[in-house]
Amino acid sequence: QVQLMESGGGSVQAGGSLRVSCVASGDFYARNFMAWFRQAPGQAREGIAILHAVGTIHYADSVKGRFTISQDNAGNTVYLEMNNLKPEDTAMYYCAAGLSGSRPVTLVEVLKDTGKVKYWGQGTQVTISS
Repeated sequence: QVQLMESGGGSVQAGGSLRVSCVASGDFYARNFMAWFRQAPGQAREGIAILHAVGTIHYADSVKGRFTISQDNAGNTVYLEMNNLKPEDTAMYYCAAGLSGSRPVTLVEVLKDTGKVKYWGQGTQVTISS
């Protein structure tokens, strides 16, 4: 089992920056990727960034060039640095983890299918005002 705890959400104006964090605990070997999804009211949960233990990273087009996913040396905390935030980035941001192959095409599949995620955090709210 893996437990995930997000922190760092909040409210900023458009063009601003935020960093959200996720601390993973529990069985280290039950996960080899960590990812960020987001869900706006009335919309489906969207995968936006994923980082595999071997270092492979993939971003959704909606955040590419603005968001950066990273992790600490121990691999237990993953960060999402969000820059040039837009009102459409407003959502609940969820940390996710599980086991996956490391090829980019495989990570794309994880971001597109919430069913491929085994562990979820409770979420942290990010609100961007115009």
